[in-house]
Amino acid sequence: MKKMAQIPFSEKDFYLEEFRGKSFFFTLQAGALKSQAEVETLAAVCQDLVTNETRVVFLIETADCADFVGEQRLGEQHLIDKLSLRIAKTVRNTAQLSHIPQPQPVILSTRGEDNLLLEQLWAVLRTTPVCIGIWPADLGCGDEEDQVDRLEQPQSALLSCTQRLAVRLKVHKLVILDAAGGLTAGERQLSFMHGAVLNELLREGEAEWTGLGIRRPLLDAIRTALEGGVASVSVCSPSGLARELFTYAGCGTLFTLTDYCRVEPLGLDDFYDAERLIQRGEQEGYLKPRTPEETSRLLLHGYGAWLGAAAGELAGFCALLPYLDDKVGEIVGLYTITRFQGEGVGGRLVSRMIQEAKTADLRYIFACTFQKGAQRLFERYGFQRVDPEAVPGAKWQNYDPARKEQIPVYRQNL
Repeated sequence: MKKMAQIPFSEKDFYLEEFRGKSFFFTLQAGALKSQAEVETLAAVCQDLVTNETRVVFLIETADCADFVGEQRLGEQHLIDKLSLRIAKTVRNTAQLSHIPQPQPVILSTRGEDNLLLEQLWAVLRTTPVCIGIWPADLGCGDEEDQVDRLEQPQSALLSCTQRLAVRLKVHKLVILDAAGGLTAGERQLSFMHGAVLNELLREGEAEWTGLGIRRPLLDAIRTALEGGVASVSVCSPSGLARELFTYAGCGTLFTLTDYCRVEPLGLDDFYDAERLIQRGEQEGYLKPRTPEETSRLLLHGYGAWLGAAAGELAGFCALLPYLDDKVGEIVGLYTITRFQGEGVGGRLVSRMIQEAKTADLRYIFACTFQKGAQRLFERYGFQRVDPEAVPGAKWQNYDPARKEQIPVYRQNL
């Protein structure tokens, strides 16, 4: 049973709860690993996930051409050995995992059918929740420049195979570790992309026009994975993996099939995650601090915005508090996760609150906020700024008089 009162906020716990009991595929070229620090990051994330009862599969592509830049090849093998040993040590030294056999790297068959690869993976996963698969890529023996160019492009036979396996096994998440990190448009990091935008980008000439032509095979594999049932795909650098998986802002690019935003009243099973969002908003200064009792009232009258199909990802929250004697409602606690700001989540929440207020035959709804972005949002949805006395007097009971004189109040008649 989760505790609700006085819980220290943790973005990481928020995501671990979502990931529990699911399966993750990670794929990378060994050349994308640049340092021991990145090895440590991958091992630490693996520990967090496996301790969380999340199944983890690493599929790592290495060079197998005898003429391929010898020092680079030795460097790759060294880092893979380090990663394998570090993960094995992590499993061995973690009390909750001490009963699990230590994972050993398995050399995957690149010449057989996908079924053979699936059999190899399951032979490991039937006894341990972590598998490290080594893909000895057939690079041919071109010149050194060709091989270096290949390291700069994460698209490979492994990526194509990983996408197929991820679909076949219905994994929850595919993570593509790329030294270049997530996608960018000019100087701007693209934090989130849904299927409609991805399809537009994959139209003939579009990726090239935006400077992403070199990543077209990667984007195509991502679209195929999403359409095949993988819930989400992330592209990030090895060093940024923990930030991508365990923070609201992320550091790479998150892909989902749809931008469908479902706004629904919270159920009991949603309260825990919604309270964490409220705590986050308070810490960032977007929301005023509230007592546990005040927060509970928000949850009981709260709505969540979920992005994506099925359970989706909780991307935003707000509540519609009733003033029954006045037949009025107040929009309170409006907050969206950083990664999804600009995706219309706040607007969907406000629109639903207006709809709910009309259904309840309220006379008007209002909101109080110092946040400039929220003020612009309310104005776009037809709210007008009013004097504090234009809303129910009950709003200001036990309210700081000085704050009351300063806070902007927005109202919409229904």
